Amino acid sequence: MLVSLVLLLLGALAAVVTPRLMARAEWPEREPVVALWVWQCVVAGVLLSFGLSMTFSAAAAWQAVRGQVFAPAPHAVVESYALAAYGPWSAVMAVLLALGGIWSAAMLTREIRRAQVRRRRRRAELLVRSPLMPGERPGAGRLVVLEGERPDAWWLPGAAPQLVITTAALGRLKGRQLDAVLAHEQGHAQARHDWLLHCSAALANGFPQVPVFAAFRDEMHRLVELAADDVASRRFGRLTIALALVELNEDRGVFGPCPTPDAELPLRVNRLLSPVERLTAGRRLRLTAAAALVPVVPLLVAFVPGLSALG
Repeated sequence: MLVSLVLLLLGALAAVVTPRLMARAEWPEREPVVALWVWQCVVAGVLLSFGLSMTFSAAAAWQAVRGQVFAPAPHAVVESYALAAYGPWSAVMAVLLALGGIWSAAMLTREIRRAQVRRRRRRAELLVRSPLMPGERPGAGRLVVLEGERPDAWWLPGAAPQLVITTAALGRLKGRQLDAVLAHEQGHAQARHDWLLHCSAALANGFPQVPVFAAFRDEMHRLVELAADDVASRRFGRLTIALALVELNEDRGVFGPCPTPDAELPLRVNRLLSPVERLTAGRRLRLTAAAALVPVVPLLVAFVPGLSALG
């Protein structure tokens, strides 16, 4: 049962240690895209560790599963894992991990369905507030202007994504600020940030007691906004997108002394107005490569005994 236990402990260790390490690090705000990659690799490594642990536990507990997993393998490879010595706990572990996998899939399905319902509802509301003209096809225009007293702009994802902006926002945004807002929202759409948010929400809602999944959800919400801010700032300048954020949100009280649900906005504006130098290309490359190795570690743990037997 050694391989299954090592994989299980490896996933648990990553789930506990990673949020603490990332919370202490200062570089994610400087390189949000790299930080997004690191979080995805860590979560993939955790899920892979648990999945492989379930596979080996099931192979040890049931001959039918063992025959499927090790069907093409020589006898020496099967013997190297000492599956017969795993004991009765292997079945319990396999069942618990399988239930966790099923629950994760159910949570992800629920999150996607809820997002689809919200999207259909918002599109229906959009058609009510901005009805189609004669001969106009639904979703034909990527930009929709709504009559509204509250300055707002948001990206509506889907098969025909659209940027929605209110007339109050058009009245407030000056010069290239509107172009910067468009670039920000297009940055979300091109990177498919909505899928990252769905997956992180599904894991956090399904396993609220697992630190890495809760931190993954919170950091995804923060980092995708920083990444989109950087997309807009590279095209139109940091001051332009910072002023656009202030114009869109100053009436919501987010820049006051009392905390609000949008408390990250002042931090985003300060980050844009007080830029910190980016990491060097070499360090970005090292972080990216190190993160890519995280899912490789459980694979090495799983295959080293078999490869050693072949050697």
